[in-house]
Amino acid sequence: MDEDYLSKWIGITEAADYLGVNKDTIRNWIKRDTDIPAHKVGKLWKFKRCELDDWVKSGKSAISD
Repeated sequence: MDEDYLSKWIGITEAADYLGVNKDTIRNWIKRDTDIPAHKVGKLWKFKRCELDDWVKSGKSAISD
């Protein structure tokens, strides 16, 4: 994948689509302090695909309820 695609800021909907989960799941991960690489920009949460990839690879996304 190209570098711009991975490093571009995306919103919560795109992050959910990228990870194959629901937007509510992303919001819950943020609330539960799962170390998801989310950045607050104004009132919006922003993400970078490359950071999401690293987070998944680290195993921190394997959250049990």
